[in-house]
Amino acid sequence: MADAVIIVALLLVAAAATTAVLVRDPVRQALVLAVLGVLLAVLFTTLQAPDVGLSQLAVGSALTPLLLLLTVRKVRRRGRKEGPRR
Repeated sequence: MADAVIIVALLLVAAAATTAVLVRDPVRQALVLAVLGVLLAVLFTTLQAPDVGLSQLAVGSALTPLLLLLTVRKVRRRGRKEGPRR
């Protein structure tokens, strides 16, 4: 039973990582990255590493996507202020 959970978690992680690479919109990439972080936390917990899972949950699924979203917002806002470049 535990092996089946690990295999499912690995497949979900692989699918989320592939999706993160293929998505072109930075906002959607950040959201997919958050999902990937949660899936990795589940995988680490399943592999009996709860401390790594908690760290991944905090950093990989919360802080990193938040910083990416704030950066994209600031870059887009700055681009609107300056106008198109020639």
